[in-house]
Amino acid sequence: MTAAEGTRCVPHPDGSVEVRTPRWRMTVEADGRTARLYSTAGGHAVTLQLGGALDRTDGVDETLATGPAEWRTEEGRVLLVVPRRSTVWREALTRVVCTDEGPEISWEVRGHGALRDVLALAVRAAFGGRGGGLRPSGHAWSTLFSPNPGPPRRLLRGAGESAVVGVVGDARPGRGHWFFTPAPLCLALTEDRFADDRDPGEARGTLPWWTVSAGAGVRDLNFTQLHYVPSDGGFHLRLEYEGHTEVDGWFRSPAVLVSPGHADPYAGLRAHRRWLEGNGWAARPVGDAADRPVWWSEPMFCGWGAQMARARETGLAGPDLSTRAEYDAHLSHLRAHGLLPGTVVVDDKWQRAYGSWEPDEERWPDLRGWIAEQHAQGRRVLLWWRAWSAQGVPDELCVRTADGRPVGLDPGRPEARDWLAGHVRRMLAPDGLDADGLKVDFTADTPTGDSLDAHGGGWGIALLHRYLDTLYRAAKRAKSDALVVTHTPHPAFADVTDMVRLNDMLRLDDPDPYALVVPQMRMRAAVSATACPDTLIDTDDWCAPDREQWRAYTRVKDRLGVPALYVSTHLDHTGEPLEELDYAALRELWDRWRARPRSGREGGGAWQAADRRGANGPG
Repeated sequence: MTAAEGTRCVPHPDGSVEVRTPRWRMTVEADGRTARLYSTAGGHAVTLQLGGALDRTDGVDETLATGPAEWRTEEGRVLLVVPRRSTVWREALTRVVCTDEGPEISWEVRGHGALRDVLALAVRAAFGGRGGGLRPSGHAWSTLFSPNPGPPRRLLRGAGESAVVGVVGDARPGRGHWFFTPAPLCLALTEDRFADDRDPGEARGTLPWWTVSAGAGVRDLNFTQLHYVPSDGGFHLRLEYEGHTEVDGWFRSPAVLVSPGHADPYAGLRAHRRWLEGNGWAARPVGDAADRPVWWSEPMFCGWGAQMARARETGLAGPDLSTRAEYDAHLSHLRAHGLLPGTVVVDDKWQRAYGSWEPDEERWPDLRGWIAEQHAQGRRVLLWWRAWSAQGVPDELCVRTADGRPVGLDPGRPEARDWLAGHVRRMLAPDGLDADGLKVDFTADTPTGDSLDAHGGGWGIALLHRYLDTLYRAAKRAKSDALVVTHTPHPAFADVTDMVRLNDMLRLDDPDPYALVVPQMRMRAAVSATACPDTLIDTDDWCAPDREQWRAYTRVKDRLGVPALYVSTHLDHTGEPLEELDYAALRELWDRWRARPRSGREGGGAWQAADRRGANGPG
């Protein structure tokens, strides 16, 4: 075997092979079962279990034997192939590509069956003798960073804790990973121990950070969640396919890259994006950032926080206070205080049914006329859209439970895509409501469950992308400068969103409602700007735990992205009123934002250009 340039392969008498690169070195046992991976920057080895397990709905994948390891050169890079004998697949093998960044590992099987889970960096050993059962990979890491936001008081966590990145979540216990759906599929870990509230961009110790990340074309991301599964001194990844991927012949999993030597988690995220770009797995925004409509970057008012403040006063439900009269009152109050938002977001629930474009005429009489009034004042209007809702959608167009109940619109069905596109057109087209874009929410309601009935083969992350692709393309056909806002800062989603919303400041049921908001929102902005550098950022504004923290966040919003305001008179969580000094601070913020140099790269670009020490941005 001839090693690629910069890579040396050194065979040892015991049959093992050592791979040496400037960044890392790895010793693979002769049977290909395990590898010991070292960073040349120092620290302990990570012991990788190479076998993998691709479980089917009708049986788990155990490994009876592996090897021998086969080494060769492919496309200028060193490649290791390890065949293994599986209890459920006709053939199985592990591919390890030796890249400059680290070993890139994928798992292949041949046979027939529905895929339930892929266990990466672990093996179910059935070799005989001692040590049978699940064998995870081993590590000496102490600290873990996940780009999927968790409790607001925590930016980092222990490496012995779990983490989830995907498209499923809500406020129920154990499911609070819904702020970014999906975030980048990239975790960062280090042996150095940092406090949970340490700014990830400043978490630089004596030893490097490692990244463990997954990548594939978005159509091949047919799993709902990537789980980091910790164990006693060990870990592995679990990709949840939930039986919705039928293997008929050969199947290859997404690649997992284990990459050492990063200065901090954001440096690792930047490298992750470069890896995706190099493989053609990262999308580019539609259109040139320099040609982006100026109005997209105007300060915005979203009425949800004001609705909830009025709910506190009236005892009504928040959605019942999305009315024409209420919004006129909010905008009039802001105008009286010298605040003229360039965009207004009409939030939950302006429509008769969540899955429909039709306005509720009692709450929003002549919504088209109201939108025209806003246009006459130089203001644009976005309509809030609840993704996946089955309310008002014919059952036959939905993903359904085993007993036939609708779960959410099924974008795998052509007629469902037509339904969705038609409703988007009616919301945005000049002969429809003539709104200017959509704020897409609840992407974490992506269907999940082994027994669900869906059409078309796609699932999980891929299914969400198909939903948003249908919505996004329909929006642009209806109005070429339509603005689509999501909370999906995965690099593969840059072609279905124009702006990433940082999402709610905190979970209202969080046990520590007074956690500091600014560090959490800075972290989210850094993740979004690093993963999707050409995509605008919506700073969000809800729900502030108290007025002091709302004020602190207001002071820094223009360093993070497009300033968003969600309240008009009071905070909803505490009932504290806005004072004149608050309106003055908002006027100053909006004036400062509007006066900034326009580079065509606001939001993510403005974050990248911001002073790192002031904005605590990516290092």
